[in-house]
Amino acid sequence: MRAEDRSESVRALLRAVRAEGRTALTAPEGRVLADAYGIAVPGEALAGDVDGAVAAAARLGGPVVLKIVSPDILHKTEAGGVVVGVAGAADVRAAFHRIVENARAYDAGARIVGVQVQELVPAGQEVIVGAVTDPAFGKVVAFGLGGTLVEVLKDVTFRLAPVTADEALSMLGSIRAAPVLRGVRGRPGVDRRAVAELVRRVSELVADFPEIAEVDLNPVIATARGAVAADIRVILAERQPVPRRRYTREEILTSMRRLMRPSAVAVIGASPEPGKIGNSVLRNLLDGGFAGDIHPVNPRADDIMGRKAYRSVLDVPGEVDVAVFAIPARSVPAALEEVGRKGIPNAVLIPSGFAETGEHALQAEITEIAERYGVRLLGPNIYGYYSPWHDLCATFCTPYDVKGPVALTSQSGGIGMAVLGFARTTRTGVSAIVGLGNKADLAEDDLLTWFGEDPHTECVAMHFEDLKDGRAFVAAARATVPRKPVVVLKAGRTAAGARAAGSHTGALAGDDAVYDDILRQAGVIRAPGLEDLLEYARALPVLPVPRGDNVVIITGAGGSGVLLSDAVTDNGLRLMEIPPDLDEAFRRLIPPFGAAGNPVDLTGGEPPSTYEAAIRLGLADPRVHALVLGYWHTLLTPPMVFAELTARVVAEFRARGVEKPVVASLAGDVEVEEACRYLFARGVVAYPYTTEKPVAVLGAKYRWARAAGRLPDGS
Repeated sequence: MRAEDRSESVRALLRAVRAEGRTALTAPEGRVLADAYGIAVPGEALAGDVDGAVAAAARLGGPVVLKIVSPDILHKTEAGGVVVGVAGAADVRAAFHRIVENARAYDAGARIVGVQVQELVPAGQEVIVGAVTDPAFGKVVAFGLGGTLVEVLKDVTFRLAPVTADEALSMLGSIRAAPVLRGVRGRPGVDRRAVAELVRRVSELVADFPEIAEVDLNPVIATARGAVAADIRVILAERQPVPRRRYTREEILTSMRRLMRPSAVAVIGASPEPGKIGNSVLRNLLDGGFAGDIHPVNPRADDIMGRKAYRSVLDVPGEVDVAVFAIPARSVPAALEEVGRKGIPNAVLIPSGFAETGEHALQAEITEIAERYGVRLLGPNIYGYYSPWHDLCATFCTPYDVKGPVALTSQSGGIGMAVLGFARTTRTGVSAIVGLGNKADLAEDDLLTWFGEDPHTECVAMHFEDLKDGRAFVAAARATVPRKPVVVLKAGRTAAGARAAGSHTGALAGDDAVYDDILRQAGVIRAPGLEDLLEYARALPVLPVPRGDNVVIITGAGGSGVLLSDAVTDNGLRLMEIPPDLDEAFRRLIPPFGAAGNPVDLTGGEPPSTYEAAIRLGLADPRVHALVLGYWHTLLTPPMVFAELTARVVAEFRARGVEKPVVASLAGDVEVEEACRYLFARGVVAYPYTTEKPVAVLGAKYRWARAAGRLPDGS
């Protein structure tokens, strides 16, 4: 079928379904879509009465399957509307009557079109192929194990639709049961390319017709000879989402440049009264050392903190890059109109009282004003933002001025303050700290586009509860990840499946399941918790890029060696199989009661020289790609002695061009805390009292290196 004919046949069918006020297609209607897109389905016929069912079964020959056809019954099995393996006229008649009776008992008001008589598909592996419309990512295609237990097993993976043939094939290897598809215990594998092609065609269907909300092919019977969809369910969207206004990459960078590196800032609602937000914002800007112009705007003051105050932003002389709002929510629209008329490209909306309190109309109003004038909005309902490399502290919170390579963003103000406190405690140098709040306009994809280009940013860490435009975020992540790590903390991962779903695929595609797969495909590192997000952000710029998979553990305690080994496995890393010559070299350092191999157990009774010699061996051997050090506090080798020798040896090798990730776990009394701080400041990621955290950071570095294409092929 030609593409234009295919599209018209599907479009005509969907129009007819809509005209009847329906959102669910019947199985025969689903067959029309399957035929149009080359999706293999069994031979079938629609029987309006029992005699028609008997005749259809005779034409198809052999055992058949009978299914109720009703636009009001989506889950046919639950309604008792499916009978499998029916053979002979008498059995067909009995099955027909039983199905209709079950359907009427299930829903007395359901419209019954008839009974579908379908060829019985030969036995094979049951899989599910489907698609849903995700609130953040739009059309998403799904693949996994199928059948009646699909929602119990939940072995499903997701991708953005449409997918290429290679992307579809990769989905087959992404589920836990992937070996089953290749064949296990004498059971033949399935035709993986045929299954992947089915996935690709479903993804093409939903991409071509945005009005299709969900597609469910379950089960698909996959064999060594092909793949046949035994059942197809299609649900239409009740309404189309309002598209978000899109900006070009250059437009985003232009506005973000003026936001993060402004020459002039106006504070609307600047106040001379301590305790007012407008007072705190102005004070932070002045005390932070911002070198540009700062313009207080307050109709009831002539001078604030020694600065001339203006009645309106329209009275401010010259160009202004950013207007920071510190006025009540109800006053924002009028002031934003003036910002637009002034030609200010960015408005930072600190006030609360918008959509987060149910004031959706008010938020829609300011969004419309901003779009009309081309003003980009940050917020509302935020703590402001910090741009330390520009000495800019546009917030009512405590100032922060430690410059560094980490950009931190948060959707929540409370999380933003946790970010600030962590940065201060650990002396983490930041390139930016940005609050996003309600995301009336600017969102994570805009910030990520900027941070990807910002020369001061080496790692981006983001907390969010949702993505306003998941596809835009994925595009920004894919452009950024090859150059610098992107770490995210997606909150709300246990709220999956909150909405009622009309298909198995819809029930499986809870928010978190989709986020997890698609963020991974974008190369984003997902942090399991807030502390992990912050530690990854702090540590990843410190560690060099690994050049291979071989990880070696060198420890002074056997117990920590076991725990470190577990952590290596848990984080997807590979313990090196120590070659005989290197094993012999390590054995020469170890007392008879120690243990070579991997981990290398030096025992706790060894002097500093043994630690140093072992670390030198690991760094000098090009076959070793990363070191995990386990230290045990002893009087022979005190914590700071261990820290100083480790930092010195690592620095010596780096000066010679040998850069390998080195992480350390220090167990001991409180002195190990100072030793860890000393090591961290010198490029060795070290933590006290934990074997898990340093290896988790190393695992995150490896995940980024793979996503960025930095690890050699075959490593």
